[in-house]
Amino acid sequence: MEPVYLSVTALTKYIKRKFDADPYLERVYLTGEISNYRPRPGHQYFSLKDDNAVISAVMYKGRFDKLAFKPKEGMKVMLIGRVNVYESGGTYNIMVEHMEPDGVGALYQAFSELKEKLTREGLFSLPKKKLPVFPKRIAIVTSPSGAVIRDIMTTVKRRYPIVQLVLYPTIVQGKDSAANIIKNLQAIEQKGDFDVVIVARGGGSIEDLWSFNEETVVRQIAAMSAPVISSVGHETDTTLADFVADVRAATPTAAAELSVPVLSDVIRYIHQIDNRLYQKMRHLHTMQQQRLNRAMQSYIFRQPERMYEGYAIKADQVQQRLANQMQQQIQLRSNELQRLQLRLENRNPARDVQLAGNRRQQVTDELKRAMDRYLKQKELRMTSAMQSLDLLSPLKIMSRGYTYTTRDGEVVASVKELRSGDKLKVNFSDGYAEAEVKHVVEEK
Repeated sequence: MEPVYLSVTALTKYIKRKFDADPYLERVYLTGEISNYRPRPGHQYFSLKDDNAVISAVMYKGRFDKLAFKPKEGMKVMLIGRVNVYESGGTYNIMVEHMEPDGVGALYQAFSELKEKLTREGLFSLPKKKLPVFPKRIAIVTSPSGAVIRDIMTTVKRRYPIVQLVLYPTIVQGKDSAANIIKNLQAIEQKGDFDVVIVARGGGSIEDLWSFNEETVVRQIAAMSAPVISSVGHETDTTLADFVADVRAATPTAAAELSVPVLSDVIRYIHQIDNRLYQKMRHLHTMQQQRLNRAMQSYIFRQPERMYEGYAIKADQVQQRLANQMQQQIQLRSNELQRLQLRLENRNPARDVQLAGNRRQQVTDELKRAMDRYLKQKELRMTSAMQSLDLLSPLKIMSRGYTYTTRDGEVVASVKELRSGDKLKVNFSDGYAEAEVKHVVEEK
């Protein structure tokens, strides 16, 4: 007998009729854990699973709106429905008519208990590290295939193409995924030259994302020295990695946007800063020019002799006091001489007269010599004071070829303060010159 080949459509229709006619599948009572659930405005699509199997479930909006509770991921429920075959997809599901809660699923319970434990330890309240404004190297922990890495690379290339992206190919689902995630994070930490770490994967059920709820993975993320951005699952998915990460991103694209700035905005900001700096330097130059103009109008430059007028007056006063003191000394000596003459006249012996005359001559000579020495000393002191006063004149010093050098209005006192490319102003007695440092040589 020749075999009869059926089309896929015919086989599917046959299976559907079997499902529809089977009285045991017309009304089914199930218990299991809600998985891959995301609220939608219309009909609700999710999965119901236990330890060994999973089945897709659909609940129409009219029936869903009559529920007395809000379904959540990981919630254990009891439901009533019928099994249906979806012909165009070749799949089967259960059309839910009624549903009520029946405790919390095992994974969700483990999630809650570990979250509570780590919260008590303070792991989630550790200070969050700030993302660098201009990162140079970013490590990405995710699967090498799929839309996640493509979204991150496309976004970063568009926003900030000068950053270096380093992909650490990672298993993000399954029994070996947690160990692989930890291995790559430890490799990144040992490398130590990354500015940001992005941990990412696409959406899925709670069991698909469970690697990012493992305690070892959470603790390794907390131990990272570089800031970590977590982008695990969809916006409605939440893992413990999100709580411990420094920044949580709703999508891989959002993670890429958080990790880098927009290069065009950075360049525009630099131009703004450059313009403000130019305006500031221009204003500073104007202020310094005005300050110089005011200084040049000072009486010190217009009438430099006024700087030592006070010293000249003091010198005259010292000279006058010296003359008065000498006059007093002369008067005293003259009075003494008169007294001696009177004594000589009173005694009038020839020998005494001769001796007195000799003594008088000696005293007169000593007085003259003392006067000469005294006058000479005072004259030398006055001359030295006037020379010192003259040497103190800054114009006289600068007229001999001396200059002083300033940078940004500050006097440069040592070659150690200079760097190549510095703009200098060399001041002379009759003006100034602007110069640029080409090379700095420090005398040892």
